Amino acid sequence: MNVKNTQVTVVGLARSGVAAARLLQAAGAHVTVADRKERSELSAVLAQLDAAHVGITVGSGYEAALESAELVIISPGVPYRMEALERVRRRGVKVISELELASRFVSAPMLALTGTNGKSTTVTLIGKMLQESGKRAFVGGNLGTALSEAAIQTVQASQQGSPSPFDFLVVEVSSFQLETVEQFHPWIAGLLNVTVDHQDRYESIDEYVAAKRRIFESQKPTDYALFNLDDQRVAALRYGVKARVLGFTRQSALPSDVTGGAYLDGDRIMTTVTGVRQEICRRQEIRIIGDHNVENVMAATSYALLSGCSLEAIRRVLMTFPGLEHALEIVRDRRGVRFVNDSKGTNVDATLKALESIDQPIWLIAGGRDKGGDFSRLAPAIRQRVKGLILIGEATPLIAQAMAGFPSISRATSLKEAVQAAADNAAEGGVVLFSPACASFDMFADYQDRGRQFKALVQSLPA
Repeated sequence: MNVKNTQVTVVGLARSGVAAARLLQAAGAHVTVADRKERSELSAVLAQLDAAHVGITVGSGYEAALESAELVIISPGVPYRMEALERVRRRGVKVISELELASRFVSAPMLALTGTNGKSTTVTLIGKMLQESGKRAFVGGNLGTALSEAAIQTVQASQQGSPSPFDFLVVEVSSFQLETVEQFHPWIAGLLNVTVDHQDRYESIDEYVAAKRRIFESQKPTDYALFNLDDQRVAALRYGVKARVLGFTRQSALPSDVTGGAYLDGDRIMTTVTGVRQEICRRQEIRIIGDHNVENVMAATSYALLSGCSLEAIRRVLMTFPGLEHALEIVRDRRGVRFVNDSKGTNVDATLKALESIDQPIWLIAGGRDKGGDFSRLAPAIRQRVKGLILIGEATPLIAQAMAGFPSISRATSLKEAVQAAADNAAEGGVVLFSPACASFDMFADYQDRGRQFKALVQSLPA
C-alpha cells in the first residue's frame, strides 16, 4: 500500500491506533490521530507519538479530523457504523482496520485465528511451538502487540535492504478487526468457536458470525482453513471457503469432506494434518487445565505442523506451558483455598468453561459490564458447582435475576470487598474463582487491569 504523502486519519488511540500511526509515519503518510477522550486522559499515549509531525484532534470535536482524510484507519473499539465514518465513505474514502493496514506491509506468511474464546491461549501456543522449532515468529494482533508493530519492523528492514525479520506472523483476530478488512490474506486461517458475545455491538448472532467468517474471505486454494467441527455454527462455514479445509474434533474420526486435522482416540490426541496419522500426546500430558484446552491444543498443533514444527518441539511446549495470565491462572494457595484469576472470562461461555474445569467447591466472583449475554445459561453450573456467588459491577442486578432461587448470593461494592468476602467464607479444599462473564470497562481499564488488581488483592491477604 502506497500511502506516501497521503492524508490519513487514525481514529482511536489504544495500542493498535498508536502502532498504526507510527507505521503510517514510517511509510511517509501525513498522519492525524483522533480520539473522543480529552488530551489530559491521553497524555501517556500521545507521548509515544512524534508530536511534531502528527496532527492531534481529541475531545468533543475529534470527528473534525475526518473531514480532510484521504484514508481512515479505525481501532477495534471504534464502531465502524458510526455516522461520521458513514459520511467519510459517502465521499469515496476508504475506512479500514489497523489489521488490514498492517497486513499490506508485511511479507511473511500469516497464521490468523479468531473465535469467541480461546484465541489468546491458542495463538500463544502456536508462537511457542514455532519458537521451540527455531523459527522467527511474531505473535500478536488482538493479543497485546498490534500487527502494525511487525509491519514497522518489516518496513524498516526493507528500507535497509534486509529480508523480513519474521518467518511467520501469528495473529489473533477479533470480529471488530474483521469488520473492515478488504485484502487481509492469511496462509492459515482458523475459527475456534462462536458463542453469543458482543451483542451490544451486533444486532444478531448471525451478524457476529458473518464478521468472524471474513477471516477466510481472501484465501486461495493454496491456503488452509481450520474449523472446529464440534461447533455447529463453525462447522457449517467450511462449505463456503476457497482454501483447503482442515478440522478438529473431540470425536474419534474426521468427516470425509475434510482434508485433515486433529481428533481424539481415547485419551490420545491424534493428527493427520501432514497426511500421516501421528499421535500428538495424551490428554493428561497437557499442562494447562480445562477440557476446552484440548481443542486449543488441536488447533495450535495443526498450525505448527503445517509450518514445519517437529512433534518433539510441539510436545515440549504442551508439557511445559502453564497457560496465560488471566486465563485460569493460579494466583495463590492460602489456608487450603486456591485463588484462580480468570479475568479473561469476559462472556458467559468463558465462565462456563472455567466452572467446568474445576472439580472442587467454588466461590465465584462475577460481574462487570453486560455485553448482551444470557446469564441464565450459568445457572445449572452454578447450582451444581458453586457454594457462594459474589457479584460486582453494573451487571449485578441482571446476574442476580438470572440466578433467582440460588441461596447463596451476595453483592460487593468493590473488587476488594468481593475478594475479602470470598476469603472469609471459602472453606479448606475449595477454590475462589474470579471469572466475571462480563466486560471490564465499568470499573477497570481492561481485563488485564482487572486481573492484576484481583491478584494484588489476593496477594495482600494475610497468611
